[in-house]
Amino acid sequence: MKNKLFVPSGLLRFFPGRLRYLLTFKRNGYQLLNTGPYVTVSSPLNVSKAGNRHEAGMRMKSGIGIIKKLFLWYALLIFIFYGTLVILYIDVNQMMRLSDNIINRYQKVSSFSKKMIENLLSMEENEKKYILLKKKDYLDFFVDAREAFEYNLNQVMQLESPEYQLPDTWRDLFDSYQDFSAGKGDRSTYESSDTLWIAEQEIDAWIKKLRRARLENEQNIILANIELNQWGQSAVKYGVAGLGISIFIGLIWILVIARTMVRPLRALGKGIRSITKERFSQPIDIRSNDEFGELAAAFNEMAKRLKEEELMRAEFITTLSHEIRTPLTSIRESVNLIVEKVMGPTNRQQTKFLKIASSEIGRICELLNHLMHVSRLEESVFKVEPVPADPLVFVIKSIDHLNPNAKGKGIHIDLKIPPSIPEIIGDTRHLQQVMLNLLGNAIKFSRTGSKIEVIVTHDDKRDVVQYAVSDNGDGIRPSEQTLIFDKYYRGREVREHMDGVGLGLNISRQIVEAHQGKIWVESEVGRGSTFFFTLPTAAGFNGKNNHRQPHGKLNSERPEGGKTANE
Repeated sequence: MKNKLFVPSGLLRFFPGRLRYLLTFKRNGYQLLNTGPYVTVSSPLNVSKAGNRHEAGMRMKSGIGIIKKLFLWYALLIFIFYGTLVILYIDVNQMMRLSDNIINRYQKVSSFSKKMIENLLSMEENEKKYILLKKKDYLDFFVDAREAFEYNLNQVMQLESPEYQLPDTWRDLFDSYQDFSAGKGDRSTYESSDTLWIAEQEIDAWIKKLRRARLENEQNIILANIELNQWGQSAVKYGVAGLGISIFIGLIWILVIARTMVRPLRALGKGIRSITKERFSQPIDIRSNDEFGELAAAFNEMAKRLKEEELMRAEFITTLSHEIRTPLTSIRESVNLIVEKVMGPTNRQQTKFLKIASSEIGRICELLNHLMHVSRLEESVFKVEPVPADPLVFVIKSIDHLNPNAKGKGIHIDLKIPPSIPEIIGDTRHLQQVMLNLLGNAIKFSRTGSKIEVIVTHDDKRDVVQYAVSDNGDGIRPSEQTLIFDKYYRGREVREHMDGVGLGLNISRQIVEAHQGKIWVESEVGRGSTFFFTLPTAAGFNGKNNHRQPHGKLNSERPEGGKTANE
């Protein structure tokens, strides 16, 4: 049974041109198959052995994992949060108690005492009126006022509880009234009496006690409000302190996260970008006993396997190219001999088909040359011999070479150059291939009867010479513009209508970057594209030209502008 690793094809964007095509390796027991939405990497390893290795790797990771770290941090915040809540609860509970005293006791005492004073005054007034006029209405008013006074007094006395003690003034008033009431009769006693039922001195004494009780109650309200304010300030203080401690702990934890999580993530991101940019990644050194350590180990294993598969693929392409080149050369020479009638005369129809065969053989030879070129670039056999050179020679040669093809489509190539331009440092043999690729693409995708512009400029601030090739083609969708310099990538519409394998721009990029230059593209769908690349002058060579792309358009690896379709 084979051990298989399924990789979603969406991840293949991180490995441009390496896992995007159908290719089978049967060396060292590995196979790499494109199976639609997934790429399958198969090996004859026994599943149980692979599982044992995985378990052994997991046993090595005995430290605190990310989940545990986050849980501990969460538990600490919860502890601080609930500790703050407990303190706030105590303060708020005390504030509620004070508010209850103010609203349910002090305010009621104030209200009842005011009514009781009004009741006493009403009793005194109606008592005098009844004695003078002998009208029963005044007697009724007196009795009602006395009953209301007794009711209000009882209501005040009922407010007393273990949590709230009435001032002594209220107890004196209650006892005084009880003593007075004990010697008085019922309503008939009042009707038969010609003297005051309650002496003015008694009523005045009660009113004085009520006023003194009201004053004490108002003082208690003021003190309760002061205490309430103090408890409120205490609640705010502890709340702010708890919030401050939480923020401080959060900041400390962010620093911990930055060290234990961000650093490994950056290392992993750097490794992924290095695979995209340099095809291979150096091992990632993450010394942590958590999931990041496991992820780094898995990434290193993936990078190692990818490098092995890439080397096998490159060797396969090299071997295939060499094996096909010899018989293909024999076939081409044989066809040419027949076309030249060395083997005897041929009729018109035979000559036509022989020319078609010769053309197709030439196309296959060109494809093999591209494959061999890419293989040499990947094997570091590709050497650039930069020397001071005329910046226009390879441009003019490329235009002369492709001008017949352009005229065949009615396309005019316009070269624009400044009055003076310094020498560049480069290998014109390889630079001419870059210009041929860009001009060839421009001719291929430009409309019949249109114009192609080749513009050469000098940027003395960056010590570079900039080349631009503009066409009037259809451009390309923004979603595909980040892929145009990847190996074997071809736009969707291009795949349907034109031949090619998608190597020209990738080769151009590698040549330009080998010259310490940059290459990028700007394009709008329906309005054409402009390819740019820069080459250093003598002053900007040897790493002095750390220049950026104009308008901030380009990360040197993946342009963000528009682009024409790739070959």
